[in-house]
Amino acid sequence: MYLIDSHTHLFLEEFDADRNVIVEKALDQNVHKMLLPNVDSSTIYKLIKTCQISPKSLFPAIGMHPCSVKDNFQSELDILFNLLQNQKFFAIGEIGVDLYWDKTYFSDQIKALEMQIDWAINFNLPVILHCRESFEEVYSIVKKYKALRGVFHAFTGTKEQANKIMDLGFFLGIGGIITFKNSGLDKIVADIPLERIVLETDSPYLTPVPYRGKRNEPAYIRFIAEKLSVILGKSFDEVANKTSLNAENLFAI
Repeated sequence: MYLIDSHTHLFLEEFDADRNVIVEKALDQNVHKMLLPNVDSSTIYKLIKTCQISPKSLFPAIGMHPCSVKDNFQSELDILFNLLQNQKFFAIGEIGVDLYWDKTYFSDQIKALEMQIDWAINFNLPVILHCRESFEEVYSIVKKYKALRGVFHAFTGTKEQANKIMDLGFFLGIGGIITFKNSGLDKIVADIPLERIVLETDSPYLTPVPYRGKRNEPAYIRFIAEKLSVILGKSFDEVANKTSLNAENLFAI
């Protein structure tokens, strides 16, 4: 039995004081593999360096987070695309649309998303999709691309949205929110087959119970798996093994 954290930002400053320790702790807790999605050009080199801590366990993804899309988004994408052509990455992400914080750059977020989807298709890579307050906007774009595969990160949507995701052949990224008492996500996930789920911490964010309110880390993926096993009525080992296999197949890690 082992676990995979399919979405962690170990390269962020929240881990500067103890990054190596956090990686070792995850490995000790049977979290054998971790996928690191990028934010923008300011984080990509630190991400690559972080993955060098344990190349057989840490896997880099490259992309531009929608909240980083500003007037200079094209030059930002140029930097990332140059790296994509010269280094090994396992996904394009995280990319998408975020209408929660600021709608100013909505049209540019769409352009950046479409450009990065083209990267994914051309390099035969899966996408990691961010769609906070923007599910329909992201879905309407993604469904146009028949050759695309990937995951809707941090899923907190409705049963209808879950079905739309699965109809595309995509996975749902399930994280710490599923452990929150009043999230209601447990009722939605109860109807989702384990074959369409990957687990993620989104660390250092969205820390699961019993550590909610503190810094999240990959070792805490087990609390998400434990909650999911209760919801689905399956053993912990079955949840861990199946979601890990899903992540391995999706990201080729």
